[in-house]
Amino acid sequence: MKRILLLLISISMMSCGASKTVRASKKIIKGNWSLNTITYSQQGTYNVTLLDDASKSCFEASTWQFIPNNNTGIYTINSSNCSNGERNFVFTIQEVDDTTGLYDVLLKPTNAKNKSETNQGFRLNLSMLSETEMQWKQTLTVEGKPFTITMNFTKL
Repeated sequence: MKRILLLLISISMMSCGASKTVRASKKIIKGNWSLNTITYSQQGTYNVTLLDDASKSCFEASTWQFIPNNNTGIYTINSSNCSNGERNFVFTIQEVDDTTGLYDVLLKPTNAKNKSETNQGFRLNLSMLSETEMQWKQTLTVEGKPFTITMNFTKL
């Protein structure tokens, strides 16, 4: 009986752990990145506030640091005419479909002590990740139609 109980506990602990894809992604995402370009799926001029923080022009050329061992990070806005400085966040990489390996980043802005003041987060599709490049996509609805924001990063 004791062996069966120990076996069940160890199996349940293994099933709760992160998948190989998520563990590998955390290793790759670790470190410093630059958000180089942000594009929209539709032509036109849009007034988009990303992460409820700043405009596209403020986020382009921002720097990002990911610390996966405690799921925290900091991004820094560096552009002129913007509210510059560091912003803290917590993140989780969540596997969406284990057969395709697709996954999302759940990102929640926090204060310096990693506490969320609004408890609001953002789901971003991690559509591409390599040792040197990363791409996030966020799909919203604008006038009843899908509108995708694509964010392209390079590792520093």
